[in-house]
Amino acid sequence: MTGKKRILSGMRPTGPLHLGNLHGALANWIKQQDNYDCFFFIADWHALTSDYEDTGSIPDNIRDMMVDWLSTGLSPEKSTLFVQSQVKEHAELFLLLSMITPVPWLERNPTYKDQILQLSNKDLSTFGFLGYPVLQASDIIIYKADCVPVGIDQVPHVEITREIARRFNNFYGEVFPEPKALLTKTPKILGLDRRKMSKSYNNAIYLSDNNETIASKTAKMITDPQRAKKSDPGNPEICNVFDFHKMYSNIDTISEVNENCRKAKIGCVECKKNMTVNLIKALEPICEKRAYYVSKPDLVDDIFKTGTNKARSVAQKTMEEVRSVVRI
Repeated sequence: MTGKKRILSGMRPTGPLHLGNLHGALANWIKQQDNYDCFFFIADWHALTSDYEDTGSIPDNIRDMMVDWLSTGLSPEKSTLFVQSQVKEHAELFLLLSMITPVPWLERNPTYKDQILQLSNKDLSTFGFLGYPVLQASDIIIYKADCVPVGIDQVPHVEITREIARRFNNFYGEVFPEPKALLTKTPKILGLDRRKMSKSYNNAIYLSDNNETIASKTAKMITDPQRAKKSDPGNPEICNVFDFHKMYSNIDTISEVNENCRKAKIGCVECKKNMTVNLIKALEPICEKRAYYVSKPDLVDDIFKTGTNKARSVAQKTMEEVRSVVRI
């Protein structure tokens, strides 16, 4: 035991990671490594809840995700990094928890309703999709996590985990702590078209993109829609390029762009090019580390193995306790 509180979080390996993933989750995970006992997992079983028809890309996505994690600063020396499906105890606890979880708890889940509407092109009328919060609860409480880092919109996910843990404890005795939501703030970062950055929208800048690809993508970014000509004064506050400047440019550049845009002293093309230079420079350390880990597949395999073994040892201990109190 480290004496630190434990946190747990995961990502579904549904495709390459992009800047939205970096700033929406990874950056916070990296900061938390020094303050918490961190367990971060690749949620490949969760990927099946919506992508169960075609699983061919999942193995490559798992490896690419681990490489991206390591490249951005997650450390196997500081955190336990592992793959969900390699710790079979998750599934055993999921089965037991599913026996005690009322169906109305799952049906009222706001994400369940929202995803049914948004992913209308997929058949989500499956037990796995309805019951994924139970698997999520298993992922969290099997490690007796104290906290789960989430944004404000994900708090209901943690709350249902708390309810399931509480119900288990009421039936069988105090086994699981009720995890708390560790609220994290994320900076505003939208896709190239000002919608949420997403693989499905084809508007993302990926951590694996090379410099030429990044430059090509940023050249197409939507700017102030009211600024038709270079001579028209712009409004940086509604310009996505300026949002990127605020994340990747220095204070002097941000101030200069803000003033020159409003006074029509700089055009959108030049503004994009300036931002792109700073974006590429900021991503250079990630690109270098990514190239290193791509060239060291055996090292990545060792990291998978070490993290999985550590996670499994914790999960096995919890399941021994669970089986004892359930008497099965």
